[in-house]
Amino acid sequence: MNLLFIADPLASFKIYKDTTFAMMREAQKRGHSVAACEPQDVMWQTGGLVTAHVRDIVLTGQPEAWFEVREVRAVALKEFDAILMRKDPPFDSEFFYATHLLEQAEREGARVFNKPGALRDHPEKLAIMEFPQFIGPTLVTRDEADIKRFHAEHQDIILKPLDGMGGMGIFRVGPDGLNLGSITETLNRHGAQSLMVQKFLPEIVDGDKRILVIGGKPVPYSLARIPQGSEVRGNLAAGGKGVAQPLSARDRFIAESLGPILYGRGLLLVGLDVIGDSLTEINVTSPTCFQEIFDQTGFDVAAMFLDALEQALRR
Repeated sequence: MNLLFIADPLASFKIYKDTTFAMMREAQKRGHSVAACEPQDVMWQTGGLVTAHVRDIVLTGQPEAWFEVREVRAVALKEFDAILMRKDPPFDSEFFYATHLLEQAEREGARVFNKPGALRDHPEKLAIMEFPQFIGPTLVTRDEADIKRFHAEHQDIILKPLDGMGGMGIFRVGPDGLNLGSITETLNRHGAQSLMVQKFLPEIVDGDKRILVIGGKPVPYSLARIPQGSEVRGNLAAGGKGVAQPLSARDRFIAESLGPILYGRGLLLVGLDVIGDSLTEINVTSPTCFQEIFDQTGFDVAAMFLDALEQALRR
């Protein structure tokens, strides 16, 4: 197959842990050709097709100069067998516009994973609203009075922006309510922006579990991202320690309940975040943790992903 990865700049990859790199490596191992571009390389003009300026690359197996560029060319996206949208969050206006360009490419015959319309329809914080049976007490609002009421009810809460990533902008407020007003003003920009408030889950001490679901089926191991020191956030980007572990019965039940639904909507790869028994986020833009799980357990997540991609393209 001829694959195009739309991603962040290749030079920024930390290949020892980068999931997109793991996908590329497995694809090349299977004999597929690999090309890459960034979202700003995609364009459309009246009378033409959605086109991108891409680089055809070969992975070298070296840790530093890990890829070689064989050719730079402009090509219609429909000429690729599959396009993998792997741009990291945040889901900002440019990401939003990119999904519309990719949806036009789909109308022209391109196959895009994850499906652009599904990326738009599943904002990573808000997508959990559809599945209240799996989540803890949660509030989405921009109103300070709502937040004060929620805090009075639950005492120990987490506040976070809807467009945050990697643990950015997450605050905990305990029973004393210290700084609740200031934190609310910072996150809601004096009522101009919505945020999410959730009851604090003490099970975070055992990790914020990333459960990968590929082709509607769960990877048998999660990566528990465990907060370190006085930190409340388990995100790896915030210094959390990643520990791979088998799925619990509850983890598997959540993943098997949501997996077929999300896959049916065009989400080939999903990352569910679970703390204790509660679903906290549904990640669809560029879920990670392939290499951490493989390094600790030997389970080849990238191979499972390529198997699912090849199967999806035969449908």
